[in-house]
Amino acid sequence: MTILDRSDVPAARRVVVKVGSSSISGENAAQIGRLVDALAEAHARGVEIVLVSSGAIATGIPFLALDERPSDLATQQAAAAVGQNVLIYRYQDSLDRYGIVAGQVLLTAGDLDNPTPRNNARRAMDRLLALRILPIVNENDTVATHEIRFGDNDRLASLVAQLIGADLLVLLSDVDALYTRPPREPGARRIDSVAAGDALEGVEIGAIGNSGVGTGGALTKVAAARHAAEEGTAVIFTSAALVGEALRGEKVGTWFQPEATRREARTPALE
Repeated sequence: MTILDRSDVPAARRVVVKVGSSSISGENAAQIGRLVDALAEAHARGVEIVLVSSGAIATGIPFLALDERPSDLATQQAAAAVGQNVLIYRYQDSLDRYGIVAGQVLLTAGDLDNPTPRNNARRAMDRLLALRILPIVNENDTVATHEIRFGDNDRLASLVAQLIGADLLVLLSDVDALYTRPPREPGARRIDSVAAGDALEGVEIGAIGNSGVGTGGALTKVAAARHAAEEGTAVIFTSAALVGEALRGEKVGTWFQPEATRREARTPALE
């Protein structure tokens, strides 16, 4: 179905939720429990939920005795290998409270660029959802290189939403909504909704929400939201603390109105 209004959100059949590194790693690792509470509530309504979660590298950093995110690719890959294991364990430990089983799905940009692996990924996630498993998707940072990376998981989340025909994409950040300028600046006004095709002229989109442990920011979220909306998927951009309200269709965050007609599935592309 095509979700055209917030009031339709509780009726969404498939939902992709994306959370960033800063929201579920380091001092905020305990926030995984609150996120799982919201996902489990939607899952109990029969919603098919896919979680796109960053955080493998950020989670792995302290286990490698590093003080900050590594800059070289090999150490990033090592941190991801360790961190992804820990991250999935933390999610499953929290999901156990609701009797929900997680399924790990690691993707590279090449997987979604090429028909065979793309179809394999779609079929696997369709089957996981049919079995009431909660897929947790991340970029396969252990094998990805700079040349073939998605760049950020906002982009990945938008492509996954397109891949599985999601009705709704929820992009979680450190801020509660999109603003007319970085929210800490004087005169910044919250944007309640963005119409389909709105170029957001006059809106100053800065790098809000980029904590230094992740790779995304407001620019990547707006680009991902626009892409998903153009493909017919409604988008809510809000903070991780408001994910439960967003999934219930309450008036939080910024609503990106989708195109009324969903485009036919094709090779995903996001400039």
